[in-house]
Amino acid sequence: MAEIFNNKINFLKALAILIVVSGHLEFSLIPMFPPYSFQVILFFFIAGMVFKEKYGFFELVKKRIKTLIIPYFLYEFFYIGITFLIAPLAGKFWGMPVNFYNELIMPFLTGHQLDLISPLWFVPCLFITLILYKLFSYIKFDNGVRFFFYLILSFFAASLDKFSDNIFYLPFIRSFFALFFVHLGFIYKNKIEDKINIFTPKILYSVLILQSILWFFNKDFSPLDGIGLHYLLVWGKFYNPFISILTSLTGIYISLFIADVIFPYLKNWNFLHKIGQNSYHIMANHLLVFNILTYSFLCIKGIPFDVKNNSDIYWFYFPLKTTYFYFVVGIISTVYFGEFLKFLKRKIFAIKEFNK
Repeated sequence: MAEIFNNKINFLKALAILIVVSGHLEFSLIPMFPPYSFQVILFFFIAGMVFKEKYGFFELVKKRIKTLIIPYFLYEFFYIGITFLIAPLAGKFWGMPVNFYNELIMPFLTGHQLDLISPLWFVPCLFITLILYKLFSYIKFDNGVRFFFYLILSFFAASLDKFSDNIFYLPFIRSFFALFFVHLGFIYKNKIEDKINIFTPKILYSVLILQSILWFFNKDFSPLDGIGLHYLLVWGKFYNPFISILTSLTGIYISLFIADVIFPYLKNWNFLHKIGQNSYHIMANHLLVFNILTYSFLCIKGIPFDVKNNSDIYWFYFPLKTTYFYFVVGIISTVYFGEFLKFLKRKIFAIKEFNK
């Protein structure tokens, strides 16, 4: 049973990171459910599913520093070098000036101190959110009261849109909004999964009808580009708190539905599990892969690099033709880069053990 649960979590993580990458390439992996309407919040939901009550506060902090923060700063150090290395090619330094404040403090404020690892802003935010969730767990609430406490806190955070330009408010806006979905993941794992069937036709139809109604509130008014109906958790821009929460819920539901329906057929596909197991590495490295592909295309086509250098880090070559090539190459290469790093880690550990 534990193995099935872990494999399902890997499948859900794989789906979540695929949705994130598709969003950065500006297409929707799931029709009707644009990535920016729920992509990052799905990871908070998954974090709630695997949250362990048994850990004390300091034990939790220690574990999350080891699994989230240390890898984050290792990647940051690596990408400082990469950014300096490609600055002559890019014609600019893709990031903020390298100093103590930007590299050690800014990750917990905006997480955008280096453009190439800007998708990893989520990691320090998740760390803060889990610490807050643990602290709030010490408050003795009735289960129903606790649920509505987090829901109200989420709605309140989404209402602080006007304060999001202040980077010292931003971490709290992000985490207070996300706490509800961490709690929802915890409830789902402990109270709903394997106990209550939420994947009945009636519930599915209701979610699809609700999602189609939500499109009336689409900020972009362009379902064709796949990025409509969004809010930007990364910058604390919610536009409509009520709609932001609802689209997060519908996106989480459809992701769980897909996992529940498709997982039995794909559970033996090893590469899919590798995607879930390497979601951290995919998040950290896919922009680098995209930019390598972009400069390669420009070089092959004889197009001056200025075309790219005058745009932001997310610009890529000829989206109409290349989007899915970027997607496939980005996923495969970052998965196996993650596998390579794990191989190196095992080798280093084996050498240390041998030397003992």
